[in-house]
Amino acid sequence: MIKVSLPDGSVREYEEGASPFDVAKSISNSLAKKALAARVDGELRDLMRPLEGDAKVEIVTANDDDGLELIRHDAAHVLAQAVQDLYPDTQVTIGPVIDDGFYYDFAREEPFSTEDFEKIEKKMAEIVDADYPIVREVWDKDEAIETFKKIGEDYKAQIIDDIIPPGEAITVYRQGDWFDLCRGPHLPSTGKLPKAFKLMKLAGAYWRGDSKNEMLQRMYGTAWANEKDLKAHLTRLEEAEKRDHRKLGAQLDLFHLQPEAQGSVFWHPKGFMIWRQLEAYIRRAQDEDGYVEVKTPQLLDSVFWEKSGHWDKFRENMFVVPDFIPNTDEEEVKIPAETSLMALKPMNCPAHVQIFKNAQRSYRDLPIRMAEFGCCHRNEAHGALHGLMRVRQMTQDDAHIFCREDQIGEETLRFLKLFSRVYGDFGLSDISYKLATRPEVRGGTDENWDRAEKALADALDAAGLPFDIAEGEGAFYGPKLEFHLTDAIGRTWQCGTFQLDYVLPERLDAEYTGSDGAKHRPVMLHRAVFGTFERFMGILIENYAGTFPMWLSPVQVVVAAITDAANDYAEEAAAALRKAGLRVETDLRNEKINYKVREHSVQKVPIIAVVGGREAEERTLALRRLGSNAQQMISLDDACVELAQEALAPDLKRD
Repeated sequence: MIKVSLPDGSVREYEEGASPFDVAKSISNSLAKKALAARVDGELRDLMRPLEGDAKVEIVTANDDDGLELIRHDAAHVLAQAVQDLYPDTQVTIGPVIDDGFYYDFAREEPFSTEDFEKIEKKMAEIVDADYPIVREVWDKDEAIETFKKIGEDYKAQIIDDIIPPGEAITVYRQGDWFDLCRGPHLPSTGKLPKAFKLMKLAGAYWRGDSKNEMLQRMYGTAWANEKDLKAHLTRLEEAEKRDHRKLGAQLDLFHLQPEAQGSVFWHPKGFMIWRQLEAYIRRAQDEDGYVEVKTPQLLDSVFWEKSGHWDKFRENMFVVPDFIPNTDEEEVKIPAETSLMALKPMNCPAHVQIFKNAQRSYRDLPIRMAEFGCCHRNEAHGALHGLMRVRQMTQDDAHIFCREDQIGEETLRFLKLFSRVYGDFGLSDISYKLATRPEVRGGTDENWDRAEKALADALDAAGLPFDIAEGEGAFYGPKLEFHLTDAIGRTWQCGTFQLDYVLPERLDAEYTGSDGAKHRPVMLHRAVFGTFERFMGILIENYAGTFPMWLSPVQVVVAAITDAANDYAEEAAAALRKAGLRVETDLRNEKINYKVREHSVQKVPIIAVVGGREAEERTLALRRLGSNAQQMISLDDACVELAQEALAPDLKRD
């Protein structure tokens, strides 16, 4: 007999050779029906695989994260089987699980089309209905290579030959007559795969990610535990597409991107007006919180970056510039071998240390909170760029706090209050917090780490913010706080940051005079509230679906005339509203008013002030608010006061 320990602490005995399925069945028939796999002594295993002795067993169902991953893994295998059933000339390569789904790379001369998806999905459903047992087999390496070559699966044979060490056995999973190389585990049978899957898109992919290799066809799909979850996911995708900041950026004339400036943004007047409001808002917040603002160079000598450590760790992401003047008489630019190198700054922190070092500092001067809207450059791969979310040129609302060690907790709490207030002003209140603790490879003493981690945890507690521990995920120079923002459609973003650094002040020789008269190293706190303006604006565009709160809207009011006779009054009303501090445009075109209202509504203008002969005579405005069919009659004087107040930024309303 073998002893099986269950999650509730109970221990049961089973005959030798029993499987996790036998364990589930002994607990209840309903659990056996729901069971997909099991964790055996912490390792995820097939439900039907016999236990090898006493073990801790936890049954995995579709409600578990592991269960959902298994569903997606098996959906990839069922996809591959369906494709080969329908298109026998196709070779399968790899098919991993990814966020929200899976993909499989296929080698086939004929290109697939999204029009093939319906037929493939139908075949997948047939494989599920057939309820083929999924059987784990252990093969000899050479036998496996020979078998896959015989059936024309050269890619699989190559994977086995390259990855599996000589003499080591491999596992193959069989479902019906079809089989695939796989570590597993898998569901007990194809019938256990919920029919809550959908093929999503096609893309090209080089074999093993190397552009020197053959181009394969990658087929993406999504799979869920039930039809309800699948529909919810598809609805989220549909909503996300409507909110795509790249589409809205073009529709609302905010910005554009073009190939001649990869990863850099061309901000249009309306987009840059939003930028200016954000910058003014966060500058006021920083001024109020005791920050001094600085400006540092874009281009710095490589010697500087070598000393900071970035040259070794970050050089591949830096734009390196030779420090010489080219000869314009020569056709080709020739860089002399002895030319020194410079780099565009990828971050602001080393430059801020230089300002700190440029004066004698006392313990009485600390903390020094140094902020910069620093434009930085990072040499991201072209394929990794994504609209405003991942760029090469970025501007951060960056700041560094130089403080004593006994000030870490107080400064952390101060930042948390600032962060919460700012995000609350943007209506972004669904935020989770993590404390990332010491990694295995790290700088500093354990005593310093103990104090630093406790200071950050105490600050979170004092702010009343529940948090999770991200064990071992801190930076090598110190622990950090992670802020995970959930937007209007349930997506999670990491924007702001707060990092504790013992290392850079040491490397760049920053010091202050302590109360004991001796020299000490300051602690450096790296922090940003928005993160980068580009990504934060991208998130705001998508979160608001382009319908910005009035204080951020690039155009706050459009005064639209019903007839030409009202044009003069429309201009007068617009001038009065501008004088009150509002951003106003006029629409005096010879178009019907309903057409004008529709057009400005599409442009998501918060207020449309309609004026005709009656309004001109009575000096009133007929206000229509975005999203409402109601009309408010108001005097021009009252409108100037009320709308100006309504258009104030949240922090100015508090004042």
